[in-house]
Amino acid sequence: MQREVPVSRAWERKYPEQVVMVTTIGKEGRPNIITLGWAMPTSGTPPMCAISIGLERYSHALLEQVPEFVLTFPAEDMEKAMLLCGTRSGREVDKFQETGLSALPATRVRPPLIGEAVTNMECKVVGAYRTGDHTIFVGEIVAAHHGTREARRLYNLGARFGPLSPE
Repeated sequence: MQREVPVSRAWERKYPEQVVMVTTIGKEGRPNIITLGWAMPTSGTPPMCAISIGLERYSHALLEQVPEFVLTFPAEDMEKAMLLCGTRSGREVDKFQETGLSALPATRVRPPLIGEAVTNMECKVVGAYRTGDHTIFVGEIVAAHHGTREARRLYNLGARFGPLSPE
């Protein structure tokens, strides 16, 4: 049986969901990090992904200035940094400085990699699609990097964050 519920209640059943962090950079060269739940692969050949960012977010404005980003899979020990990057605006705070995360030079885009991450994927925006109060940015993945340390990915488990258990 099924019963009708508000859409917001239906979305509560999506967990666990992946959490990603995305780095962007403005024309003046100052990088920013945003935490997102909305990201997905969209093509294998060429490799592409999509992220969705609210229109009022600072990262949205930066992507309009410099249409490049780095999609990052955070490690399980990056929870505090991930929360800060998802709740504070880069307009007011330098998130690399505030979190202590390492900004490493990317090889093919201007925004930096996050040194502590499990994976970083450098992307060049090839399309942007407004969807109500968000824009979906489609990026071609032009380079990818794995971290050198062994670490599991961080996931949003609904009421908490952590790695997915192998059980």
